[in-house]
Amino acid sequence: MKFTSRLVLIVTSILLSFGAFSSEDGKAIYDKQCASCHDNAAGRTPTKKMLNDLSAQAIVTSLETGVMRVIGQWNMDGSQRVAVAEYLSGEKYDAAWAADDSNSCASSALVSSDPFEKPHWNGWGNGDENARFQRADMAGLTKADVANLELDWVFAFPGETNVESQPTVVDNRIYMGSKSGLLYMLDARSGCTYWTFQAGSSIKNSVLIKQVGDDDRLMAFFGDISGWIYSLDAITGELIWKIRGDSHPAARIVGGIQHHDGSLYVGMTSLEEGLAIDPNYSCCSFRGTILKVDAATGRTIWQTYTIDETPIARGKNKRGNPVMGPSGATVWSAVTLDKKLNRLYAATSDNYSQPATGTSDSIVALSMSTGKIEWVYQGLVGDAWNAACQNGTGENCPDDAGPDEDMGSSPMLMTLPSGKRILAAGQKTGVLHVMDPDNNGKLLWQKKLAEGGILGGIEWGPANDGDQIYVAAADATWREQRFLSADTELNPETGGGMFALDPASGKINWEAPPGSCEGRIGSPNKCSPAQNAGVTAIPGVVFSGALSGILKAYDTENGQVVWEYDTVRDFSSVNGAKARGGALDGPGVVVVDGIVYVTSGYAKFGAHGGNVLLAFKPKNQLTMND
Repeated sequence: MKFTSRLVLIVTSILLSFGAFSSEDGKAIYDKQCASCHDNAAGRTPTKKMLNDLSAQAIVTSLETGVMRVIGQWNMDGSQRVAVAEYLSGEKYDAAWAADDSNSCASSALVSSDPFEKPHWNGWGNGDENARFQRADMAGLTKADVANLELDWVFAFPGETNVESQPTVVDNRIYMGSKSGLLYMLDARSGCTYWTFQAGSSIKNSVLIKQVGDDDRLMAFFGDISGWIYSLDAITGELIWKIRGDSHPAARIVGGIQHHDGSLYVGMTSLEEGLAIDPNYSCCSFRGTILKVDAATGRTIWQTYTIDETPIARGKNKRGNPVMGPSGATVWSAVTLDKKLNRLYAATSDNYSQPATGTSDSIVALSMSTGKIEWVYQGLVGDAWNAACQNGTGENCPDDAGPDEDMGSSPMLMTLPSGKRILAAGQKTGVLHVMDPDNNGKLLWQKKLAEGGILGGIEWGPANDGDQIYVAAADATWREQRFLSADTELNPETGGGMFALDPASGKINWEAPPGSCEGRIGSPNKCSPAQNAGVTAIPGVVFSGALSGILKAYDTENGQVVWEYDTVRDFSSVNGAKARGGALDGPGVVVVDGIVYVTSGYAKFGAHGGNVLLAFKPKNQLTMND
């Protein structure tokens, strides 16, 4: 498979060398296939001007295996994808751009008899309950250590302009996916590369490492944005099995996978909310999906849709294209496992089309045995929205459109010092909802912490240390020209801030102000103090990153900043690839055995792109001083 892919790239390069494709071809194809979305782009859709900043390689990857694969594979052939990429980027496509063997580790990784006895961070939330907390013996850092953190090494994903995956660290190995669909296994101390595995599409979610079967084989589980679920040998990178989680062409996996008692639990979302910006697209037919899969074989044990009703045609838009529904209520965060009650909890998105359902913008509780929905807590009623609601024409926008305020972050299952259990969930409304998992999701309290909006409220998720809940405010907004202009700019004066709350009552114990973009505003503006990224806590310290690229560590006692670092800069990488940091969004900080890892360069919504994994250590423990 790798040989065939490389052969296709070589043939493409030969054709390019003979001038087989021209920029005029690319412009015509762009005008036909892409302009209706990107010329009137807003929100999650990059403008044409943003595409001009990408490399030809990045654009081809997006059209072949990335976020735009549905358009690139349905509506274009290989030569057309290359022609569009060259037209937009203004540069020639280099078929061998990602080849890089200069950073290989000198020897194979040693395998521990019990890899989970060592410090580790496994999957999205570092456990079944998605606390995003690392205890002291695993973190290996004190508050004083954090205050003295300095950059130790940088790994750059070759040729990438966007990084969205959070690293998993187990047994001194880092597992991390990339936009080009390469899964890397790196050495956790030096960043050298043990092996890579080429998936079929971009990898956005976190890898989960588990011992499976009678022989306790160490396996790596992850998904890609074409909706495939993969199982690899975690030591060798050998593919064990892969399955398609859902047959819908827009299906994708974004949230982390969970494991219990030999089974995987996988939530699925889709690209349809964005595809709806094209008035010729028949919106919408994808329903949120949760699967239980046998970890050893890949056999699907059960599959549950978050919406019972099958989507049907319910009319036509202004161009006469079918309007489908109900749709949406997808799962784009990691599910949470409740072993006591044998239940899992999933957070759902808005509906993409009418009719709005009772399971959108909700926390849905399912039986882990059967997949039956046991109860639903809905945070917002009637929220049907898609990207067409922002592009000026609104031809696929639902009637009575909602505000697009998903229950986006993974629910956190937490046991209070009193022994009472709670389930906390952040929403893009800016509300933190706290429910009683032992009383069918009964609401215990709510707290409004942010304004809310399309990029507002609480995005990728809070953290807790057993004593407090830590919530970062997103609330990114754009300047007015976002609706019809190619000069989309983030608003540097909105968003951000950090809160610590008492989990029993919702009382705010402290509040830290947002950061500032002063002195960082360029043209077009790519700075926002909004803190969208996942929050991470260790004893005494809580970490939060912002779209500005600033990473901060706060004192958990009073909210004072004990350390901060600006990641928007050029770096020298251990693998020799061109390295640049950018916005912090999506993935949060991972802390393992005295090292702080963070990915920088979440290039969306007008923010700075980048391609790096950064590793920080206390000054007196840097690798150069070892």
